[in-house]
Amino acid sequence: MKITKSTVSLTVEDVAASKDFFTAHLGFGQILATTDFASLTSSTGQYAAADLVLLRRGTEVLPEDQRHQRASGIIVAFTVEDIAAEEQRLRAEGANITMPLRTEPWGEKLLQLTDPNGVVVQLVEWITEADV
Repeated sequence: MKITKSTVSLTVEDVAASKDFFTAHLGFGQILATTDFASLTSSTGQYAAADLVLLRRGTEVLPEDQRHQRASGIIVAFTVEDIAAEEQRLRAEGANITMPLRTEPWGEKLLQLTDPNGVVVQLVEWITEADV
């Protein structure tokens, strides 16, 4: 098997609200969108793409036993460069930062923000030995 791309699919109540959040604050571009579905990508230049699919809760394409659940209990994480600058930008844009920038003892800088549907997004920057 040769995996060519990763896509995370999230079930949300309001597809448009999550789509607007990911495009406005996290640089995703819209590939396709309807009221029940949105396909987004973050493919930029030399960096690998991170794709998201947003599905409206109750949509029949979802397995019947999962159709009425929504994204919860998960964290969608993205590795970024210059996380301090990203935090400043997100604050200026009014993004809902639910965990301010912090540094973990295992060598990770991180912050979390939450979209209008409760999807938790974690931005991470790994600390190298040169940073210590």
